[in-house]
Amino acid sequence: MTAARWLIPQADPKLAARLAEALEVSPAAARVLVGRGYDDPEAARRFLHPALEDLHDPALMSGMDRAVERLRRAIAAREKILLYGDYDVDGTTAVVILKTALELAGGQAGFHIPHRLKDGYGMQTDVVERAAAQGVTLVVSVDTGIRAAEVVRRAGELGIDVIVTDHHVPDQDLPPAVAVLNPKQPGCGYPEKNLCGVGVAFKLVQALLGGLGWPAERLRRMTRSFLKLVAIGTVADVVPLTGENRVLVKQGLAELRVVRSPGLRALLEVAGIADGDVPTAGQVAFRIAPRLNAAGRMDDASRVIRLLVTEDVAEARRIAGELHALNAERRQTQSEIVRVILEECLRAPVTDRQAVLVFAGPGWHRGVVGIVATRLVERFHRPVFVLSEDAGAGLAQGSGRSIAAFDLLAALESMGELFTRFGGHRQAAGASLPLERVGEFRERLTAYAAARLAPEDLAPRLAVDTELSLEELTERFIDEVFSMAPFGFGNPVPVFALRGAEVAGAPVVFKERHLRVNLRQHGGTLMVKAFDFAERLPELEAGARVDVAFSLEADEWSAARGLPGWSAVLRDVRGR
Repeated sequence: MTAARWLIPQADPKLAARLAEALEVSPAAARVLVGRGYDDPEAARRFLHPALEDLHDPALMSGMDRAVERLRRAIAAREKILLYGDYDVDGTTAVVILKTALELAGGQAGFHIPHRLKDGYGMQTDVVERAAAQGVTLVVSVDTGIRAAEVVRRAGELGIDVIVTDHHVPDQDLPPAVAVLNPKQPGCGYPEKNLCGVGVAFKLVQALLGGLGWPAERLRRMTRSFLKLVAIGTVADVVPLTGENRVLVKQGLAELRVVRSPGLRALLEVAGIADGDVPTAGQVAFRIAPRLNAAGRMDDASRVIRLLVTEDVAEARRIAGELHALNAERRQTQSEIVRVILEECLRAPVTDRQAVLVFAGPGWHRGVVGIVATRLVERFHRPVFVLSEDAGAGLAQGSGRSIAAFDLLAALESMGELFTRFGGHRQAAGASLPLERVGEFRERLTAYAAARLAPEDLAPRLAVDTELSLEELTERFIDEVFSMAPFGFGNPVPVFALRGAEVAGAPVVFKERHLRVNLRQHGGTLMVKAFDFAERLPELEAGARVDVAFSLEADEWSAARGLPGWSAVLRDVRGR
């Protein structure tokens, strides 16, 4: 484990004092809020207490009026509607909420979820051709389609209208659809640009149901019901948990306390979420979402739709059990690829000159290479691309993940002629290219990254919110920290620096790799859990004076035993 460079903001003490007084929070909590840009009391209140009333009017999104009008015509005429989704959690949850909303509005819709390995990413012409043969006259894409101009054009030739709902970065020319809903499209005045696919679909649901003349209470009740899946899809897609996304996730997680859907209830059960509990964003990210994603990674994601729409308890439990088993298989497959790559890195160690890493191997499961890339970025602190080689098809296909300082999609766009297809985001992208061009891709991506990344960009960093003394670590402050949840991308768990602490006694080693360390400062004590810190045990010997960075995290084990429901977790340590 490598020590990180600590980044500690210097919050304006006057601003922090004014905010503490206005919000009636502790000075330490005010410093965290100011450091995160919430120095205005009203903005800070909205952050701490996000409400449904903070959601933006869906009519502000370009194309919304046309999309709703076309859906209403299709419902009235009983047209055949096809929802064309993506195979990840964002796409499948978007399909479910839109399908449910259309049925509530009096319509019916089928769905198509591509098979990751057989169909690949994005909309395909043969799917709309089959849809046309079956009498479909309206296709609504969800979490896909913004770069599918040729497919949308073909649909039009076949007499099919298309509504595109997506959140990915568009091409220069938008697809020729009846309506395009994407806050990132040029000229769209929608205030929240960071919605994911299910977030955009939810805005369409809001607009569609909002025009049915329902009583306000029924509309509000149905809106809150949809937020369960919106929260899951938003967390899973790793978009910033700020702004409107924060409202969607905070409110949606609260709704998961009571779940009537047999499928969703069965999913929560296999994920270890008890009935009546409110899951955290972390539990969604690491327990719930992986089981949903496992279907698309290892098999057929359409079973996620079947799980989430079924009213049959036995069927729900069967499918949830299948997803649980697929997730276990996914983890084993992923671990094996990581093992092979790390062995390769032992033979040819990664050097500081390698600003980006590209790994390729025959037959690697394409459904897990994106997760493998994520794990390697965490380990090597630089962009990573992992490709699966298919000699029979003559192709290498895979995914990349990036660091904050590097735009991976822009890198791919700079060498677009290498690929048979590519797409994605700044931080995550996928590509397919001929096997014989893998070496060229590695060389060009390495040169591109080397020209744009400085050595400090590749060093691990730890963003610290504020320095803290143990005197400030009160139950009130801890409650204030947890009120800043849900935590995730864009709103990480707060990290605190404790200066000049004494290691009080020898640390306790547990499970061979982890430590429990007692710290003392100014007469106060704090026990911190130090996961994977065994190799740094010499830095934490009894009596040592250290600076530590730590976070506060929910502790289910302690809470279940009547102990405080939180623990301090060591993030880094420095000797003094």
